[in-house]
Amino acid sequence: MTQKETELDWRLRVFDSLSYPTRILKPDGTIIAVNQRFIEIIDGSTEEIIGKKCNDINRIHAPDQQFPSGEDCPLYKAVKYKTGQSVVFNIVDRNGKQKWEDRVFSPILGDNGEVRYVIESVRDITRVKILEKMYNGMRQLIDNVVQSSVSAIMAADRQGNIILMNAAAEKLFGYTAQEANEVNIEDFYPRGVAREIMRKLRDPDIGEKGKLPVTNVHILTRNGQEIPVEMTAAIIYEDGKESATAAIFNDLRERLAVEKQLKEAQSQVIQTEKMASLGRLAAGVAHEINNPLTSILLYSNIMQEKMTGENSVRKNLDYIIEDAERCRDIVKNLLAYSRQTNPKKEVFLINALVNESLGLIRDQKLFLHVKVIKDLADYPIYIDADRNQLCQVVINLIMNAIDAMAGNGLLTIRTYGVPRTGKAYLEVCDTGCGIPEENLSKVFDPFFTTKAPGKGTGLGLSMAYGILEENKGRISVKETGPAGTTIMMQLPALADCEGLLFDSIG
Repeated sequence: MTQKETELDWRLRVFDSLSYPTRILKPDGTIIAVNQRFIEIIDGSTEEIIGKKCNDINRIHAPDQQFPSGEDCPLYKAVKYKTGQSVVFNIVDRNGKQKWEDRVFSPILGDNGEVRYVIESVRDITRVKILEKMYNGMRQLIDNVVQSSVSAIMAADRQGNIILMNAAAEKLFGYTAQEANEVNIEDFYPRGVAREIMRKLRDPDIGEKGKLPVTNVHILTRNGQEIPVEMTAAIIYEDGKESATAAIFNDLRERLAVEKQLKEAQSQVIQTEKMASLGRLAAGVAHEINNPLTSILLYSNIMQEKMTGENSVRKNLDYIIEDAERCRDIVKNLLAYSRQTNPKKEVFLINALVNESLGLIRDQKLFLHVKVIKDLADYPIYIDADRNQLCQVVINLIMNAIDAMAGNGLLTIRTYGVPRTGKAYLEVCDTGCGIPEENLSKVFDPFFTTKAPGKGTGLGLSMAYGILEENKGRISVKETGPAGTTIMMQLPALADCEGLLFDSIG
């Protein structure tokens, strides 16, 4: 065998051993050679293929496939531009099996620079396409889950740039996904919070390393509002290195509001039960004390009337009568607190209640260094309640406010109504020192007082609580602090009606 024949035989062996099906084409598409792998996928013979046009063999291999022709044909482009071309076909072969093929056309140039032959290699990429389709489907599913989540979900890269933000996160933080690209992850938290979260994420002693258990924090919205949220977070690793972080947020505002309302309701129930128990006790004590107290006053007055001239005992009797009358007032308060009196309801204006209460305070010297501001509603608000009882409550609140300011400050009495709810409000505001936090839960308890001994019985606010309950209203501490305290009375309001006013005056 000559050297030329040996070289040709070696080249044919290399060509035939290629792992991809390969054929050599003339520029017009005539097949002049095919390797063994190509014959196998065609399931034919060399004689049936050599000399045929490539499109004829293509139609045998994939009868239902529309192969590109004319200027769109990759063979035409390879010859025209003298560069490699590729095309992916999704075909159904003659056995009915769906396949994806990646076909590469590589031109072979002659000595004159023109294309003499084109090598076409066929690579089966069916598995790759199936995996790609599965991956895209899973990715689409994950995207749908993330976007449809009611929890806010956000991710950022190592530099803190936002790379993912679902619709719930846009609503919570106030940014669109495009706007979020212009800010850093640290801008979504109060100062220092983001770095503290990362410290916890990297701390193996706080849950699992790279994962943050459920944690309550505050986040910052686009307009600077702080919102309490419950969050979990995780570090995303690639090849053991940190590449990104992801977090899930749940807005706590509604839950905290419900918890606050529940706590207030529970406190009110406990307070009501406590008041009811103490009311029954107070009624019993008042009745037991009232009989001997009446005797003490009766016989003391008789003795005083029988005394003539100067007598050293008279002064002692005066003390006895004074203290006994004080005890009688306490008994009256106990009876009022225990609701042993019959309320007499009538319809009247809430502004009239304020003016009448102020007029009933006999010691006007109390207001010498107190500026009184009456911020009263400029429209009539009618309430149906026991006028005398409510006057007693308002006077008590005013006296407490003056005491809190040590007789020097600003006293504001405010009335207003909320037509939608059918409720009227009366507020007494002072500029005193406020109520200490530890006393807030006890201010309406019977016999609780911060005044010096002999200055108060601790029944004023507890009586007010009972009277407001009796008149289907409420009393509460609206706000308190170093700048002062506001006590709010809430009463059911009636419609502005001449008939109601007429009935109330007989």
